[in-house]
Amino acid sequence: EDGPGPNLVPLPYAGRRILRKRDMRGGPKSLFEREGPLVLEIGFGDGRFLVELARLHPEWTLVGVEISLASVSRAFRRMHRERVDHLRLYRGHGRMVVRDFIEPESLRRIYVNFPDPWPRRNQIEYRLLQPAFFRMAANRLAAGGDLMLTTDHAEYFEFARASAKESGIFEESVLPPPPETLRTKYAMKWQDQQRPIYHAVFTPTARPAPPARETHLEDMQHALLDGDLSAIRQVDKHVRRFDGGTAIVMEAFRSLADDGLMFEVVVEEADLRQELLVKAWPKEDGVFVGLQPFGDPMGTRGCREAVHAVTDVLKTHGLTVRQTWI
Repeated sequence: EDGPGPNLVPLPYAGRRILRKRDMRGGPKSLFEREGPLVLEIGFGDGRFLVELARLHPEWTLVGVEISLASVSRAFRRMHRERVDHLRLYRGHGRMVVRDFIEPESLRRIYVNFPDPWPRRNQIEYRLLQPAFFRMAANRLAAGGDLMLTTDHAEYFEFARASAKESGIFEESVLPPPPETLRTKYAMKWQDQQRPIYHAVFTPTARPAPPARETHLEDMQHALLDGDLSAIRQVDKHVRRFDGGTAIVMEAFRSLADDGLMFEVVVEEADLRQELLVKAWPKEDGVFVGLQPFGDPMGTRGCREAVHAVTDVLKTHGLTVRQTWI
């Protein structure tokens, strides 16, 4: 589930089943035209489990989160073929979605099926089911809600159980896996290899205080500079660090339309990685620098820092800042 990656390009809203970043701002419930128990799967793979859930529970509203672009594409095609209309997909980090976009006491269930176990000792911190995640999930689950884990990895299974216990607010039930979890891609693969499948249901016994939201949405930053872009022939990689993240100017490309420059900027902050385009182009009153809408950027502090990072680069080429504003 964990790993970097931007979101998908937008689809027409009337038929949209793949969420854009800004769609998440109002919370997943705002995306459905009807009420229903909200159920989340983190790391949905090719989507066959989510689609089967949709068939088994037409009364539910379902959101799937997955980091792999190929998996999101496969799941989208599957749900389109099955004509599922109460399921939404989001490409991104599960921790970020639960922390920043799910409201307290709003989830009926969280499914985690065959998560990446990150087996090496130096990868433990990347595992999803840490004590902090269990505490966060306990705040987001409604009364009677639960978190279901199914995995083939015995060590990860015991790690998750220990994490739930360490959180101090979950009780567990170790049970046979539900039939639908055994029909997922990986479940069938491991069963063919006669590997055991482990399953547990974690139910919160208390509701902790809500976690601090770390993805803060902000207005866009712009800048106006004096100078000449045409003299710039090469741009070196530039790193701008800020509280909570990093903005890295990777490359620059010259625009054929207006002699401007397009900068590729990678921003990493709080379980969120965005690949952004920042443009600098000449206008009558100077060189304007601003974030471009390509890739549906989420308006976090990182977007503002990306504009600042490009401005820093332009200053090294002799341009001077006249004005910055939000």
